Formats: sequence, structure tokens, C-alpha cells
Amino acid sequence: MTMLTPLPDPVFASIGFVFGLLVGSFANVCISRLPKKESVVFPGSHCPSCNAGIRATDNIPIVSYLILKGQCRSCGQPISAIYPAIEMITGLLMASVFYKFGLSWECLIFAIVVPALVIITAIDIEHQIIPDVITLPGIVLGLAAGTYLNGFWNSLIGCLLGGGLFLLLAEVYFKLRNTVGMGGGDIKYIAAAGALLGWIQVLLVIFIGALAGAIFGAIGMSFKKLDFLSKIPFGPFLALATLISIFFGNDILSLYLSTMGMER
Repeated sequence: MTMLTPLPDPVFASIGFVFGLLVGSFANVCISRLPKKESVVFPGSHCPSCNAGIRATDNIPIVSYLILKGQCRSCGQPISAIYPAIEMITGLLMASVFYKFGLSWECLIFAIVVPALVIITAIDIEHQIIPDVITLPGIVLGLAAGTYLNGFWNSLIGCLLGGGLFLLLAEVYFKLRNTVGMGGGDIKYIAAAGALLGWIQVLLVIFIGALAGAIFGAIGMSFKKLDFLSKIPFGPFLALATLISIFFGNDILSLYLSTMGMER
């Protein structure tokens, strides 16, 4: 639903890209601090090596990293290339959101969701956790936004179906293997995704996420980098599947139904 007369798509996408770079800079703070349960507001940005505060002019997304040649101005220690990568990824994703949804409530909703997916992915890769501080509010916001997007019952069923399926899988795996195979963060994440996207789309997210994870695992084992006992964080694959659902979910479902000779 469009709120105002939209700007030309390329212009609005460019605004989204710049906005995404700024949000990506804050996402870096969240990625660094949330696993340590630190405030994402205080203290301000600082070098992880020497703890020197970072000037505002040295905190411009992408640009400052290039000007400083990837080094801290104070101590000269290298700054991880992950920081500008997160900014660039967030910028590109936000540009895509702005381009696809225009000036609408959908754009606002997914402009909040997309950076959260980036943060979840990075944290789960490094720490193999998905923080409750993201998923629990995500369930509440997912129900609110999902009610607007798909209707209350669709949103509620999506939340219960997604979370319920993952909880069941986790319990069955634990009974069979006597070890935890799926973390609580994954369960809460898929409940939030189901609340946002509805029950049909959450099944698509689960399918795509499982398929992507299986392909990754198969490739890893073929190169002898992984085995059947390797722990692979599932959050990044769920986040990828959620992005695919946001941008292409309706098209995928329509294609599937038309292939099966059914109409949605």
C-alpha cells in the first residue's frame, strides 16, 4: 500500500543504499556487542584493539575504511574487512527493499527486518547463537506486521506452525541422538518469521533453508571440510531463505501452483 506519490525507482533505491550503509554501520556494533550482552548505545564506537574512540569523520561507512587503508588511526592495527562488507551488504539489500516496495508500509517493515537478518547471520556464524534480544521482539513485531500484511490468523498460524515444527524436530532429534541438534534461537527465529510471512511462506522458508543447508553441507563434505558430526549454524540459511521469500516468495509459490495445475 503506497503512502505517498513514489519517487522514481532508481532515486528511491539510491536513498535506500545510502540509508543501508548507515544502518550497516550500526549493525556492526550490534554484531560485536550483542553476543557479549553489551549496550549497543554506550560507549560510542571504539577500536577493538586499543579501545580508542572513533571520530565521527572516521566512522563514515565504507569511505573511512578506504581512507584509513583498513587501519585504526590511533594504534595502526588492521580493521577487519568484515566491517565494510557488512555495510555494503546491508546497503545493497536496503536498496533492493526500497526498489521493490517503494514508499510504502511494506518498505518500512522490511527495512527493519533486513538489517536484523544481517545481524543474525553474522552472529550465528561466529558464535552459533541467535540472540533473544532480536528474536523475542521479532515475534511480537512479526505478529503486528504480519497482521497488516497477511491478516491476524495467517500470522498467528504461521508463528505457531513454524515454531511448533522446529520444536518438534528438536525434541525428536534429542530423543534419537541424546544431544541438542537445534538451538532455541532457531525455534524462536522461525516463529518470528512465520508470524511475519504467514503459514504458507514459512513452509517455503523452512524448505529453502533446509535445501541451502543440505547443499552447503554436501559441498563441505565433498571437500572434506565437514563431516556428519560437524556443527553448522542454521540461522544463516534461514535468513537467506527469509530474504528469498520476501523478494520472490509469491512468484515462487505462483510458479509452483501453476506447474501443479492449480491457481493460488
